[in-house]
Amino acid sequence: MTVPAKLHLRLPATSANLGPGFDALGLAMALYLTIDAEPSEAFRIEATGRNADLCASLENNLILTTYTHILTTNNQPATPLFLEIHNEIPLGMGCGSSAAALLAGVFLANHFGNLNWTGQKILEEAAHREGHPDNVAACYHGGMTASAMSSGSVITATCGEDLTWSLLLALPSASLATEKARALLPPTYSRADAVANIQNTALLVSAFAQNRGDLLRTAMQDRIHQPYRMEACPLLPRLLTLSGSPGILGIALSGAGPSVLIITDESDPSILFPRIRQAAEDPTLEILQTTISTGAACLIQ
Repeated sequence: MTVPAKLHLRLPATSANLGPGFDALGLAMALYLTIDAEPSEAFRIEATGRNADLCASLENNLILTTYTHILTTNNQPATPLFLEIHNEIPLGMGCGSSAAALLAGVFLANHFGNLNWTGQKILEEAAHREGHPDNVAACYHGGMTASAMSSGSVITATCGEDLTWSLLLALPSASLATEKARALLPPTYSRADAVANIQNTALLVSAFAQNRGDLLRTAMQDRIHQPYRMEACPLLPRLLTLSGSPGILGIALSGAGPSVLIITDESDPSILFPRIRQAAEDPTLEILQTTISTGAACLIQ
């Protein structure tokens, strides 16, 4: 029996929603989940980087549970794997760690199970498991990706891959489960709130497509999810006051929070750190500096 070739994966972090684009927009960031996988006698993981202990655990590991469930569902044996993982994505902070893990599990199942799925099928499998397409679509395609579910299919469009804006992630010390963040949202919205978000989302896509940083202060304003999550994400209201100030183009909750995404056109974004920490009232606030990323890379070795 032919032994499957080794597989190398690199999956970017993502910041979803981007303010008004609730469950529709995602931005790929140059912080990566990197995996080298090969068949093994038993499942085994060696992990380095951020949250290495959690990434190395075999219990409740989203990558492995996704991998084994897909193969079992498709009547294929789940070949044990040895995974070498290096993680740069903050876990439980609204930075798309679950989307990257889900996509990794689907890529691994497709390769080691010889499923011969198309890229679109891989994307849709991950999106259905996530429950919404915004993070996985941006993780797969990169850039700023708009996505929608239509009759079970995931429809996407990507722009902004070459923008030179820098991205800052302000990370509070405590994480926030997506389920808890979603539970804070109301069941219905007013027409005024819906119209405001439609207008701002249209502006936001245009800003990324046309390199219009001047639009972001207005375009990243939201009335659908951020107002209801501020109590659970107290860093957000403190930092929103900086939006549109010198060097800061726009600010939004990253995903469901609690991290906050800041988009800047400063050539040296680190000069903004003291101002951000002062607004946050936290001199030790962790701030990650990164850029817009390309999408997932999958290489057979």
